Amino acid sequence: MKDAPIDAAAITLPEARRASAASDYLALTKPRLNVLVVATSAAGYYLGSTGAIDALSMTEAVVGTALVAGGAAVLNQLYERDTDALMRRTRMRPLPAGRVSTDTARAFGLVLSTAGLVILAARANWLSAGLAFATLLTYLVIYTPMKRRSPLSTIVGAVPGALPALIGWTASHGSIDRSGAALFAIVFCWQLPHFMAISWLYRDDYAKAGFPMLPVIDPDGRRAGKQAVYWGLLLVLASLDPSFSGLAGRVYLAVALVLGAALFYLAVRFASARNEQTARALFYGSITYLPLLWIVMIADKL
Repeated sequence: MKDAPIDAAAITLPEARRASAASDYLALTKPRLNVLVVATSAAGYYLGSTGAIDALSMTEAVVGTALVAGGAAVLNQLYERDTDALMRRTRMRPLPAGRVSTDTARAFGLVLSTAGLVILAARANWLSAGLAFATLLTYLVIYTPMKRRSPLSTIVGAVPGALPALIGWTASHGSIDRSGAALFAIVFCWQLPHFMAISWLYRDDYAKAGFPMLPVIDPDGRRAGKQAVYWGLLLVLASLDPSFSGLAGRVYLAVALVLGAALFYLAVRFASARNEQTARALFYGSITYLPLLWIVMIADKL
């Protein structure tokens, strides 16, 4: 008797489902945002080190920070699943689309966050773990509920967004000093022009979800433009401090001035002509600015 024919679908379908589930869990951690977390925490660790880099310790600190950030992202999406369902750019996320249950997402987010805190406490230091815990609290307890009530949530949300740089710094340096605070200030200020561009581009989505972002409550965009310019100027000033504190040298100072002036110009351009073109230019300029600044600061320390 001949062997029964192999049903290819019976083999590939479970594998496809597993791959789809894995991609959904990955999506819950907001991997694009976590790339920024990994980069800033790694840069902070390197810049905060006073001797030879311990690659294993650096990896543990970055992984711990990334796990906390990923867990926070999962729990944030759990809280916002109803508003995510209303927005075109988020309605197909795993939770609003029903591909992951709320109980599973809650457990996943708690496991990631706890694992990250444990790694930082055990393998870095308690200060880094404390800052990571502060990131969780600020992001989930203050920023996430505040998004539905006030445009000031954008400024509050910049705090947990900037803390990964300080977590990396303290993991290697052991304390917070002027240079570590400067790294925090740079990432904090950078987020505001960046998010003013995003909130303008997706203002219709935010309006549908009931988020009172500046471009929603002020459709003309004047307030968003002013905020982009104000924080862009503060970013230029914050970016110069590493040279004055001794963390970086003259090469970094010159490049920071050029990069800061370019981003400030894009912010002024957006404030003057609030349209899709100027908002996209500010958005792409901001995501180019930060990695270039890190690269130059790191290279200047070599």
